[in-house]
Amino acid sequence: MRRGDREIKDRSDIDRVLHAAPVCHPALCDGDRPYVVPMSYGYDGARLYFHCAAEGRKLELIRRNPNACFEVEIDVGVTAGAAACSWGVHFQSAIGTGRLSIVADPEEKRRGLAALMAHYGGSFDGASDDAVRSVCVLRLDVAEVSGKAA
Repeated sequence: MRRGDREIKDRSDIDRVLHAAPVCHPALCDGDRPYVVPMSYGYDGARLYFHCAAEGRKLELIRRNPNACFEVEIDVGVTAGAAACSWGVHFQSAIGTGRLSIVADPEEKRRGLAALMAHYGGSFDGASDDAVRSVCVLRLDVAEVSGKAA
């Protein structure tokens, strides 16, 4: 990281950002072009879970190349300055890499959906087997992650 003074070094602080952010932006590989999409998610301390339709561009890309990058941010705001070059943005963010997979195991799908619901303050208790079968759950195994604050 170029600006070492902005690095979030404590993993618990990075995890706090990952638990607090409202949206995750996974970046997938589409040949020689990136593909970024905002998604709701859940985080269990080692993995990010997403849900999506059972078909579409994301799944096609993941099947071709499961490598991914992701980004989340919290506490974003603009700070006005006296001159154009003295404006700034404050934030806390986490950026990481890992591999995406499509979750097939029904019990892991439930755990992933429960993590997603818990992330937003809800509960997945009582969900029917049909509800679990009707969605696709993606798991991103986090290989590395770093944090930044400004």
